[in-house]
Amino acid sequence: MGWIVLLPLVAPLTALPIARLAEQQSHPRAAARMLTWVAAVLAGCSTLSLGLLAVVGTAQLPGNPLPDSWSDPEVRAAVPGDAVLGEVAVLVLGGTLLAVGGALARRALTRRRLRRALAALPADADPALLPDGRPYAYAVPGGRGRPGRIVVSTAMRAALSADEYRALLAHERAHLSCRHHRYLLAGELAARAHPLLGPLRTAAAYAMERWADEDAARAVGDRGLTARAVGHAALVRHRPAPGTAGFAAGPVPRRVAALLRPRPPGRSWPPPNTRAGLAALVAAAGTAASALCALNAAVTLFLVLKAATPL
Repeated sequence: MGWIVLLPLVAPLTALPIARLAEQQSHPRAAARMLTWVAAVLAGCSTLSLGLLAVVGTAQLPGNPLPDSWSDPEVRAAVPGDAVLGEVAVLVLGGTLLAVGGALARRALTRRRLRRALAALPADADPALLPDGRPYAYAVPGGRGRPGRIVVSTAMRAALSADEYRALLAHERAHLSCRHHRYLLAGELAARAHPLLGPLRTAAAYAMERWADEDAARAVGDRGLTARAVGHAALVRHRPAPGTAGFAAGPVPRRVAALLRPRPPGRSWPPPNTRAGLAALVAAAGTAASALCALNAAVTLFLVLKAATPL
């Protein structure tokens, strides 16, 4: 399989420009889906490449459970720098699996705690209003026959006007109906699998907030009202200290500004004659090349191992 097996490990570099430009010239729904799929494919390919390298690296370790023939010179010749890269791949792959497993465990623990906190409230309460002096609102995904629920603290409810509260609920319902938790999980696991995919996870998370903003604006029929609700809720949740500009430094002002502009175009792909379109093409080409190289390396190593393994 040669040095081609290393390409999926560096292919995420081709997706970094689209992480900065995805929100331009396309609907946030399309941007969120594109970023998530690109990150998931690139992460899967890089993990597969690590696994292929680790197979040969593990075969060199004493006491390994693999067949002795897998450490033959013919097999080792199929992997570039097997003496070093193979052993390094074993360590990196182990760290990747631990990071991904830890993210899944934390997600399961968080959802279990949320469901336990909601168990005392009426099942038909929509939203679930929690008596709490801290202002917050979030959507809890469903599962195992349970519907998704919206949780709002009494402090957040008291801070918003009736119209702003209606826009807030529409925003959270959009998160549930569009199943944004699945996109967020895929982005989180991809970033854990390859650190270079962290910017794509951040950009996809922002695109999903914008997606929910647009759905909420359509539901309430007022983009200005939705912008006020987003800004007011953010100010209440993260009230900056006197004399600071913490609020202006975050993504919320960009969301508010986007809601004060006309509705974004519904195109699923930015025009190719724009910077965003060019970045999308580069990311698509890098993702396709990564997938082809990983598949080619997997097939090549499989054939080599099959030939080296005695019947």
